[in-house]
Amino acid sequence: MIAATDVQYHDQDRSAIAACVLFENWDDAVPTREWTVRVEEVAAYIPGQFYKRELPCLLALLAPVLAELTLILVDGYVWLGDEGHPGLGGHLFAVLDPKLPIVGVAKTRFVSAAPVAEVLRGESTKPLFVSAAGCELSEAAKNVQAMHGAHRLPVLLKRVDALCRART
Repeated sequence: MIAATDVQYHDQDRSAIAACVLFENWDDAVPTREWTVRVEEVAAYIPGQFYKRELPCLLALLAPVLAELTLILVDGYVWLGDEGHPGLGGHLFAVLDPKLPIVGVAKTRFVSAAPVAEVLRGESTKPLFVSAAGCELSEAAKNVQAMHGAHRLPVLLKRVDALCRART
């Protein structure tokens, strides 16, 4: 199973809603399962240390299904510089045992992020920025390109975003 994840923060009460959709194949149009988890007392945002805020949310969200997963998609970057400077995905990859492949899909460019693949989907001229740990970057980019949907954002990535926002 592939897990696509996202987190929405509520700074007024320092909580967050983490969401996940599970699917079997990259071109699936609908998830096989979806859920949300409310996380209380999330860390404050610190520039350059976003993982300290989001990583506990993702670990709480994924704990019940880790044994079923073959790959995890995160909303963001795996690497913030080279592979010695982990982003959210890199930190998640480091704490999982056994290490599951992590693919980051970001909507905005982070200039120093590398290695990264730019993926154009649909008729959009704005790329998605794909990074990976535990799998080949070219394969990760090809799989994101193949995800269901005619627009820039794949349908299941839109779904997981909407799921965590709906719980706000």
